[in-house]
Amino acid sequence: MELAVEKYKVDNEPYYLPINQEVELFEAAYAAKLPVMLKGPTGCGKTRFVEYMAHRMNRPLITVACHEDLSATDLVGRFLLEGEETIWHDGPLTTAVRAGAICYLDEVVEARKDTVVIIHPLTDDRRRLPIEKRGTVIEAPPEFMLVVSYNPGYQSILKDLKQSTRQRFVAMEFDYPNAEDEAEIVAKEGGIDSQTAQDLVKIGQKVRNLRGHGLEEGVSTRLLIYAAQMIAKGISPVAAAEVALCSPITDDRELQRSIREIVTTII
Repeated sequence: MELAVEKYKVDNEPYYLPINQEVELFEAAYAAKLPVMLKGPTGCGKTRFVEYMAHRMNRPLITVACHEDLSATDLVGRFLLEGEETIWHDGPLTTAVRAGAICYLDEVVEARKDTVVIIHPLTDDRRRLPIEKRGTVIEAPPEFMLVVSYNPGYQSILKDLKQSTRQRFVAMEFDYPNAEDEAEIVAKEGGIDSQTAQDLVKIGQKVRNLRGHGLEEGVSTRLLIYAAQMIAKGISPVAAAEVALCSPITDDRELQRSIREIVTTII
């Protein structure tokens, strides 16, 4: 099994700038065999953090991007016809349990509720995964860890975690970094000078202030890094801001004009 999961190892250390106590909290949860829920806006570093921790703890990382068509079979596994034989193929969750990997369910609220229920036995002291189609139960080894994430900003009655699921996790809150830390991240990840990074962060902060005034979601740290990477490739800052900060987050002409005014004021 070790050979089978080598491809899930995070070989190169991802760049991640710790903001609070998230590293210590994650390591404590891992040591206590507790599942972790990461809550925060889009593009604030949740996925990068999980990758960083997997590398730090030298554990395989199996990531599942959840969506509304994700079934329990997609997670656990299925029988497939190969030639004249019917062969069982593990799904990503089963693979993670067998290998003692970190299984990361990204945007878990997007999955169907009947799919989310199958993780319940893994999130309490049982730490086991029933495979109904095979009539077997897999005991999770001590190294296995379940991590889920979601964006509370997109909660709705139809897409929210039930209390019976929520209260099985310890939750860690994420948000965009403060201006100084975010500028350091943008400069490092984007390959630009610190002053340009600071200007991009100022733009990002002012655009985030438009939330609640027609804008559903502010500019993420990820988008600021995209803008920086465009600038690093020779694109002018104003043009980079247009394609990375203005156009992706809204189609509303008035809001786009407001964002352009912010950009031209700062740059």
